[in-house]
Amino acid sequence: MKTLKGIAASAGIVMGKVLLVDSEEMNVPKKSIKESAIPREITRLQDALTETRAEILNIRDKVSREMGQEHGDIFNAHLMVLEDRAIIEEVMGRIKKEKLNTEYIFSQVLKKYVQSFLKIDDEYLRERVSDITDVGRRILRHLVGEQKTALSELKEKVIVVAYDLSPSDTAVMHRKNVVGFATDIGGRTSHTAIMAKSLEIPAVVGLETATRQIQNGDTVILDGIRGVVVVDPSPAEVQKFRQEQARFLEFSKALKKFKDLPCVTLDGRRLELAANIELPEETPSVLSHGADGIGLYRTEFLYMNRPDLPTEEEQYQAYKKVVMQMAPKPVVVRTFDLGGDKFLSHLEMPHEMNPFLGWRAIRFCLASPEIFKVQLRAILRASAHGKLRMMYPMISGISEVQDANKLLEEARGELRQRKIPFDKEMEVGAMIEIPSAALTSDILASEVDFFSIGTNDLIQYALAVDRINEKIAYLYEPAHPAVLRLLKTIIDNGHAKNIWVGICGEMSGDPLLTPVLLGLGMDEISTSPVMIPEIKKIVRSMGYAEAREIVDHVLTLNTGLEVVNYLKLRQAKKIS
Repeated sequence: MKTLKGIAASAGIVMGKVLLVDSEEMNVPKKSIKESAIPREITRLQDALTETRAEILNIRDKVSREMGQEHGDIFNAHLMVLEDRAIIEEVMGRIKKEKLNTEYIFSQVLKKYVQSFLKIDDEYLRERVSDITDVGRRILRHLVGEQKTALSELKEKVIVVAYDLSPSDTAVMHRKNVVGFATDIGGRTSHTAIMAKSLEIPAVVGLETATRQIQNGDTVILDGIRGVVVVDPSPAEVQKFRQEQARFLEFSKALKKFKDLPCVTLDGRRLELAANIELPEETPSVLSHGADGIGLYRTEFLYMNRPDLPTEEEQYQAYKKVVMQMAPKPVVVRTFDLGGDKFLSHLEMPHEMNPFLGWRAIRFCLASPEIFKVQLRAILRASAHGKLRMMYPMISGISEVQDANKLLEEARGELRQRKIPFDKEMEVGAMIEIPSAALTSDILASEVDFFSIGTNDLIQYALAVDRINEKIAYLYEPAHPAVLRLLKTIIDNGHAKNIWVGICGEMSGDPLLTPVLLGLGMDEISTSPVMIPEIKKIVRSMGYAEAREIVDHVLTLNTGLEVVNYLKLRQAKKIS
């Protein structure tokens, strides 16, 4: 028995057999070939490409049918890699020149391309590397005759262990027999972790060596609450697991009674409790967990992993669907936040040394007004069908808001000309996720109707911590005094100008920090749907005056650890 420690990404405790996904390099033999065999080897390559294309198309169609077009479109990026002539022509050229078997040459070319991307310390390329690797391994399997069990076709329940999981991996495992997953890399706010919460699959990330220490078929206990994976558990550990799982299920069941109750403190302060979503298909989960609305609808996933841009009509239909399903509850749509770890290959966005600090989000939108205005018109049109609000991401100063609002006014004018209705009073807000925006929030508050604090990036920028780097995950501290002071500044400045302030980062779903967010005067908390009943229970169990006292004390503490320990102590006393 051994225990691996990682980062708790999605709550839940499960036990099961491991399916190890692509943890080791495939065994590819190296063989010399005769000149006369070259045409046959090239034909083998072409056959493998054809078979791989058919395989990807089948998966794309299956996922589209079962989960919706948005999930199926993820595989368009894989098809684009498959059609990359630079890789294929290099393989053909080396087969002719070196007179070696196709699978060996292909594996060497694939390795070269992957290593060349990885040498650039750039998260912007991570999805590209993942696509190349995934498609390359599919081709190699066809060449060497090996088959891989697809995550979409599992016949039994498994716990997936992988170096990393791409958006396409998580899309395929949706509603299938994956009961939990663990990855070597990633942090609490990585895309994999966010998707795990959305799918309500227990997950542990940032384990570093899981794929080297866990074998295919091993039995493991995956604890997504404590962030541990127990390999080959002893009978005593199994018994402990069963007790903890029963407690977790009982706790989850007890929370359900809170989902339809108002989120109000004992002394009458109302807190709006909303949900974060990425896809229209998530709205039933939002409603079933008792959310007051949607506080963050991430729209960039309409743009990703596809060969073209979404049309105005396509976007309008997606936004309209969510707004109408949620009506009369409000929906906050964030204009697309591309760049960083999310990019569009077909737009040829530049490879950057520091993509999280680069040409992304509102910066990209303002530099691409024709693309941006298509989305603005779609959002405005959807606003006619319910209570829709819109916000701009990654605002660093007032000029960006003013420039974005000018484009918004142009979009309004274009719709008026076309006699298309929209909500003329639609609220427009700014995401506060850069320290410069937090420190000038008194200025920004005069230009917008609300603030939404994106703590994932705000913490990353304030503490200089790459939030998806597991090696420095310990430095990512939501309770750090600097973070708490920035939150107080933003809220106070917003309220001074009579605008409401919400929070939508992963910090908003941490039950330990709920009293602090409440006491700081937050008007809205938006989190993963599954966390809503627990957050609501905490808010309903305390008074606003008590929460204010907690904040007064934590703001005097010197470290994030002191804040966490104080909050845990208060929590323990309350339970006892």
